[in-house]
Amino acid sequence: MVDYCRKELEWGGRRLVLETGKIARQAHSVVATYGETTVMANVVANRNVAPDQDFFPLSVHYQEKTFAAGRIPGGFFKREGKPSEKEVLTSRLIDRPIRPLFLDSFKNETQVVCTVLSHDLQNDPDIVALIATSAALTISGLPFLGPIGAARVGRINGQFVLNPSIADLASSELDLVVAGTTDGVLMVESEAKELTEEVMLDAVLFGQQQYATVIRAIIEMAEACAHDPWELADDQSDRLNGLKKDVHKLVQKDLVQAYGLQVKQERVAALNAAKASVASLTEQGFTTLEVSGAFKSVEKDIVRGQILDQGVRIDGRDTKTVRQIASEVGILPRVHGSSLFTRGETQALVIATLGTGDDEQLIDALEGSHRESFMLHYNFPPYSVGETGRMSGPGRREIGHGKLAWRAIRPLLPSKADYPYTIRVVSEITESNGSSSMATVCGSSLALMDAGVPLAKPVAGIAMGLIKEDKKFAVLTDILGDEDHLGDMDFKVAGTQDGITALQMDIKITSITQEIMKIALEQAKDGRMHILGEMAKALTSARAETPSNAPKMRVMTIPRDKIREVIGTGGKVIKDIVETTGAKIDIEDDGTVRISSVQDESIQKAYDRILSIVSEPEVGTVYVGTVVKVMEFGAFVNFMGSRDGLVHISELAPRRVNKVTDVVNVGDVIKVLVIGLDDRGKVKLSLKQVDQETGEKIDTHNLRDAS
Repeated sequence: MVDYCRKELEWGGRRLVLETGKIARQAHSVVATYGETTVMANVVANRNVAPDQDFFPLSVHYQEKTFAAGRIPGGFFKREGKPSEKEVLTSRLIDRPIRPLFLDSFKNETQVVCTVLSHDLQNDPDIVALIATSAALTISGLPFLGPIGAARVGRINGQFVLNPSIADLASSELDLVVAGTTDGVLMVESEAKELTEEVMLDAVLFGQQQYATVIRAIIEMAEACAHDPWELADDQSDRLNGLKKDVHKLVQKDLVQAYGLQVKQERVAALNAAKASVASLTEQGFTTLEVSGAFKSVEKDIVRGQILDQGVRIDGRDTKTVRQIASEVGILPRVHGSSLFTRGETQALVIATLGTGDDEQLIDALEGSHRESFMLHYNFPPYSVGETGRMSGPGRREIGHGKLAWRAIRPLLPSKADYPYTIRVVSEITESNGSSSMATVCGSSLALMDAGVPLAKPVAGIAMGLIKEDKKFAVLTDILGDEDHLGDMDFKVAGTQDGITALQMDIKITSITQEIMKIALEQAKDGRMHILGEMAKALTSARAETPSNAPKMRVMTIPRDKIREVIGTGGKVIKDIVETTGAKIDIEDDGTVRISSVQDESIQKAYDRILSIVSEPEVGTVYVGTVVKVMEFGAFVNFMGSRDGLVHISELAPRRVNKVTDVVNVGDVIKVLVIGLDDRGKVKLSLKQVDQETGEKIDTHNLRDAS
């Protein structure tokens, strides 16, 4: 076990503390504290490799405990359940930059568990978890080529801000997380408000400069308390290199021919045939996994070589050409908005649905509960790649791709005040051969506009790839699935004609340079502009009218002190309004009232009822009311909802009235004029000063003169 070790530094105006050797001493554990946010990262790896293991079984689990924010979980069981969306996304955020830094030969099952122990509601735990994980791996003795650093970058008033607080992010036009080594960047995840390529690149470089301080601190900590390096399995490189040469001789021509086939299904069939032809090499003492690994290596070399040496890709395109695009909208009846976006052999069927406040998603987070009115869900069924597979709930990949598209679209949505609908978008990937998440961005933009959602501008997305060998490299526009698997980078950029709204980058090699990032951003911009032009052939802006089968909505604001009157005791008043008008009514604490219904008439009735409750009677205004009580001195009339006023017997008629019931009775609907308020604020009404036929005011002095 490692003795207690502690490292402190000032970073971004707050103190960052790294500790090990005190908690969880049977694991490789580091507790990181930034401000008053604390995350514990624990790393454990199996000493033995599982038989027939041909991949690196790394799993990362980020978990938030509600006690960290001084809260008790909601729900019946009062304990944390399945991972939330935030936990899944942060687990992916940690996994992506650390995975490429393990030695290729390391196949031992490795698990990283990050637990949020304290949250100050200012510093997001995701950056703290990344740093704690990096430190734990660096001191573990595992073959990890780190450490990495990570930072969040905001942009407020035109200036980059390191690790902005949760409150500051509300006014930031950028939320970017970058992670990597001192040599280069490994991962970027961001949401932006139409920023230029130059600004986004500068933000990434700013983050890289800032996290270098953390990397130095982790190295100093490791020098003091790192475990001994693991002993790795015997080097089999010479033996496996000989196998690779044999495979190359057998299938080189077949693979070149296979990768000359532009139709995916034909190409897959040819590749399977080539792979079957090397199966006999197992008779020479090689395992099936070793032969399969050699085949993949030869396959990778051929594809990458054709691109680097000849500039020719799998489907015959050059490095900058986007596949053929077809866009359609309004293809499904009854739904509020729909689109079918097809790019090559990737296709997204996207549906937009409009709802009311009742449909908002309630999110219970460490920072507190809040409601979300925009949801985007991405589904990737196995048939989309022509395969069978297990059908279950959304996995980490589906949640991550959906969130990326959500980030790309959200900056262009109208404000809740201007457009009070709850919006749900569902992307069904019906075909896939590269970058279905970016197809989702394009399809979502079209489906929303088809539903009449007033997007500020259309949004498109494109995925970039990279092939790099030594100093030679090629940046690929609109990558195929095979180019993603066999390449070195997955770089996704989404935005409008004026700027970037979302950027996600994953590097499969140790890092990439500023030059490569700059070229990738420039090519991505050209590709995005081309795609926006193709999308414009289907729809250029939101339809003018909301679909007829979508709920209509009207928003009004009432004084906060009137909310109780509208709701009534035990909700009696609001329930009556809903039952009698057929409208849905949502009232927020600030006095915002949203009234919705498929029928305009229902909305108007509910609006009038609420208005009558919250409005103050105006002297000189005529109202319609109902006689609710008759006394000797006059009649009480209910008007403006539940408000009562008194028509004194002297105001019943322009003549002397002996009995009130000679003029009105309980239940009569009459028109009355507000003539004043008494000393106690009670409303004084007049019947005789209103023409009961027309509702117009009458000059009673002229009536008396005429008589």
